[in-house]
Amino acid sequence: MTYRKKTIKIMQLCGIALLSIGLVACGSQDQSSKSKESKSSAEQSSTTREVTDAMGHKLKVPTKPKRVLASYLEDYLVALDVKPVAQWSVANGIQDYLQDDGLKGVPTISYDLPFEAVQKVKPDLIIMDSADMVEGGKYDQYNKIAPTYVVGKEKNNDWRKELLAVGKVLNKEDQAKKVLADYEKKAKAAKEKLQQDGKSPSVAAVWLTGGKFFMVSKNLSSGDVLYNDLGLKVPKVVDEISAKATSNWNPISLEKLTELDADYLFFINSDKKDASVLQQPLWKNIPAVKNNHVTELPASSSWLYTGTIANTEIIDDVLNSIDK
Repeated sequence: MTYRKKTIKIMQLCGIALLSIGLVACGSQDQSSKSKESKSSAEQSSTTREVTDAMGHKLKVPTKPKRVLASYLEDYLVALDVKPVAQWSVANGIQDYLQDDGLKGVPTISYDLPFEAVQKVKPDLIIMDSADMVEGGKYDQYNKIAPTYVVGKEKNNDWRKELLAVGKVLNKEDQAKKVLADYEKKAKAAKEKLQQDGKSPSVAAVWLTGGKFFMVSKNLSSGDVLYNDLGLKVPKVVDEISAKATSNWNPISLEKLTELDADYLFFINSDKKDASVLQQPLWKNIPAVKNNHVTELPASSSWLYTGTIANTEIIDDVLNSIDK
């Protein structure tokens, strides 16, 4: 082979070698690019989960939400060790009973969740109690701010179901089940303690606010705890009021209260500054009042609410008053 031909051959071989290296490098880069895309997709799927709410919305929610807004559902959040970005409030207050448990220092937000206020707290997940809260096109506006999950009527009328629903969307189902199991255990033990000679005493819960009396329905709020969880006896008057109930707490006249044949009365007083109605003879003629079996509770107590923490505190109040 002549020197010239030999040189050309070497150059051809070098060219082939360089081309091979280039192809390998391109292949590597291509593979690396695909690997990065695959990793990015995997990371994306691991940081979000798909859930379906009561209204049929399919949502991608954070696997580990860090900025949760769930107005009036804070009892469930606190029970599940979640601190919300803002807490429910009305003109005359907040849920005082939850402050020491985890809401102290949390900014307040109006109960009707104005869009500007919601945007300001920058949630990464919004949980709504009912469809009523998002009617009239509101859902789409909230959902633009953050994924919005609606619990719905089927579950929000039963605090146990609502706890589990909130636990599910927060990816804390196991913790929610444990919280519920602990509550059931406590309620069962309290129920056994409250039995007196094989019978349960009769009780009632009455709320005074704005100079008017309200009685709790036997299957809702604190009534659910008293009569269903603790098995305490339902007085006739409570049965009558509950049969016509339209909400958790229903109006009752002072005259009707004199017919209340409860052994014990739990009295939530929101009229501390002006409780002149309690000086009237009719009030003093209520059997439980005459027998000094009235436990007065402040409006800041948990008796006007419901949830694991609220109901646990109600059980403690009942035990402290009756199981002496």
